[in-house]
Amino acid sequence: MSGRGRVRAAVRHAALGLVPVGRREWVEAVWAEAPEMPPGLRRLAWQAGGLRLIAREAVMVRRIGGLLLFAAAVAAAARAAWPGSPGSLAASAVRVDVITMVALLAGVPLLAFPFLGPPDSRPARWLRVGCYAALLALLPTRAAVEQFLYTLPHGGVDLRLYLLINQPNSYAPSTGKNVVVLIFIGLYLASFVLLTSRRARIAPATLTIGAVAGIVLGVVMYAVAPLGLSSAATNPWLPGSDVDPLVVLAWALLLCGPVAAAITADRRYLASSSTPPAVPARISQMMAAGLLTGMVGALFVTAAGFGTTAVMLKAAWLRNWLYHGPHLLYGVQYLSADLKTQSAITYSHELAGALDTKAFLIMCIGFPLIALLPTGFAAIVRADDAAVAPGNPWRGGGGPSGPEPAPASSGGGHAVVPDDVAGLPAGLTVPHQPDPVSSRTR
Repeated sequence: MSGRGRVRAAVRHAALGLVPVGRREWVEAVWAEAPEMPPGLRRLAWQAGGLRLIAREAVMVRRIGGLLLFAAAVAAAARAAWPGSPGSLAASAVRVDVITMVALLAGVPLLAFPFLGPPDSRPARWLRVGCYAALLALLPTRAAVEQFLYTLPHGGVDLRLYLLINQPNSYAPSTGKNVVVLIFIGLYLASFVLLTSRRARIAPATLTIGAVAGIVLGVVMYAVAPLGLSSAATNPWLPGSDVDPLVVLAWALLLCGPVAAAITADRRYLASSSTPPAVPARISQMMAAGLLTGMVGALFVTAAGFGTTAVMLKAAWLRNWLYHGPHLLYGVQYLSADLKTQSAITYSHELAGALDTKAFLIMCIGFPLIALLPTGFAAIVRADDAAVAPGNPWRGGGGPSGPEPAPASSGGGHAVVPDDVAGLPAGLTVPHQPDPVSSRTR
């Protein structure tokens, strides 16, 4: 096949992917009849008419509109995150991050589409859209925080505070850390694309349960730590012991929320099945619900935390609300009284908040791992319960057709009673009782 033929085949395959399944044979027939037309303008008009008919399909119009909207959102996020001056190391690192993020957001769904297929349910589409929205929101906010964190002050009190609060040798972004962060962002994106694809066969109820449980977990974690987990990061709106109930609830949701979501998804999956589903299918539904709980929760609190920190660096009203009351961070208390100005205190708040956003990236790594352990244990337990259920062929008792048949009778019309029946001695024989139904039949 020539190069032009390969291009036409690729265009034809892409067009078929945009058409509903029930109309694809009709579209293939339109394309197949094109070579029968005379070459030139008549064949081109035939193909253009086929494309016009394909474009009228509602699914195609919706997908094209969604692709255009997604491309516009990616372009806007990249434009907002792109640094203005390329002179510093932080600006160069941010540019690399922006280019890599755009490549991941555009490349992973495009490469996975031929193998996994599109989302075939409304919860799957909304969950994928939510993942894209969170990652797009994270792109400019993380860039703003990184640029502030690695911008070294020229001198004075701010430089002294920077050296006291920031860690040594952290005046430039770490290449290794950025690579690890981008790898995990790619894994998150690939996991969401896989779980919401047609090939994964995850039930819509499972996706909904995992997403709702993850949002609840993320909201509670954000209420506990809006600017990171360090106590020096912020004086939260619930200071002191007032935040303890939320902390307990956050730990309970982190440890028990994935298990509860998995069990609920398994019950919904059983209730929606007309026939008892296979054990591997049930396990996959439970693991998907638990993993989604951890991933959605981590992604929500990370996007919200970075967003709050980025706004706090620019908005004085938010900074004053977060740091209400006297609150001197580490480094400020070592300054002399004449240097403890309001600007120094403000800069210390901003720097500590930007520094503690690293905790959100740790959450993105830890939450899914923490969710998988108890969820896997719960899935194994429920699988064992299903294996020993009455009438199951793996129970160890009767087979799939019921109890074992009665032992065959020996000669002379006597049946040998097994040794373990009613404690009778071994080899004891009893008269064979004829079947009354068979006697009447005779």
